[in-house]
Amino acid sequence: MTPAVRRWVVPLALTFAVSTAGRADEQLVDGIAAQVGPDVVLVSEVNELATSVETRARAAGATDDDLTKMRAEILDRLIERRLLEQMVKRAELQATDAEVDSTIKIIAKENGLTQDQLRQSVEAGGLSYDAYREKIRSEIQRTKVLNVMVRSRVKVEEHEVRKAYDERYAKQPDGGEEVHLRHILVTFGGDSRRDEATACGEVRDALSHIRAGEPFEQVAQHLSEMNPEHGGDVGWVAVASLAGWMQGVVHKLEPGQTSDLIRMPFGCNLLQVVERREFKKKSYEEVKPELTAALFEQKTEQEYVKFIDRLRSQTYIEKKSTLASAAKTEPPAASGHDFSEGSLDAP
Repeated sequence: MTPAVRRWVVPLALTFAVSTAGRADEQLVDGIAAQVGPDVVLVSEVNELATSVETRARAAGATDDDLTKMRAEILDRLIERRLLEQMVKRAELQATDAEVDSTIKIIAKENGLTQDQLRQSVEAGGLSYDAYREKIRSEIQRTKVLNVMVRSRVKVEEHEVRKAYDERYAKQPDGGEEVHLRHILVTFGGDSRRDEATACGEVRDALSHIRAGEPFEQVAQHLSEMNPEHGGDVGWVAVASLAGWMQGVVHKLEPGQTSDLIRMPFGCNLLQVVERREFKKKSYEEVKPELTAALFEQKTEQEYVKFIDRLRSQTYIEKKSTLASAAKTEPPAASGHDFSEGSLDAP
């Protein structure tokens, strides 16, 4: 799948919150995309999510084969969602209405909105408020599963933190300046299936939106191939360690300024300097908490993949629709397996 299409698919994995509750009548007229233990994934669920991104994916250069793979990936993510829902029920980790209400209040506050304004924003985006609440409920439950079933298995050793420090900070410069950067990158040629004119046209349009007042990070989330999930944020970087073409551009930018369009052989770029400060060498003790947290999250993600694989191997899964032909092959179904929580404790 091309990077352009992946930009639309990856966020979907973080926002699936489709519930099977109350769909008995719909199942009579809707196709079944997959059987997941006692539950099903409906074709309409895959279509609902795929349709919302297909137009933009096409505009980004997606082929029919790309879109088929995208639907297969969406189906896999929905199967994963069903597996998590089943674990939530078995382990009694359901999110209460009070927890959902509290989380929504926090989200509204962090975005400088009242709850009414948040609701209006959600509905303006084409999502019903009830569906939004279920999305939040699903994410709370996923976090509970991670905490109980996954994070408890993760341990970061001192030697791992030391190794990460050596890899990241061994070649620190003695002094100079560092900048907090954001970066929008749109590639052309090769796997991107975009020509230079199209790629740079997209970046030029993005620049006009930024200069009209739209936040750089918001534009980057929808366009950039550089850390889109973090709004193109690169973090703090020593100026001396930047590529030559970046140093020249960054040198001219004041904090808050965005560069003009930058054409490079690999793609079209925009850079934004968020802040500047004097560079100071970072000691091991200073960055140890940050490195430990990063390693913990990295190992948690690895353990989560193993956890989902175990759930898949212990659950009867059958992909029934034409979507199945492009989807990943599942591990052999386990018939009559012990589905108790304890059965997941074996590595």
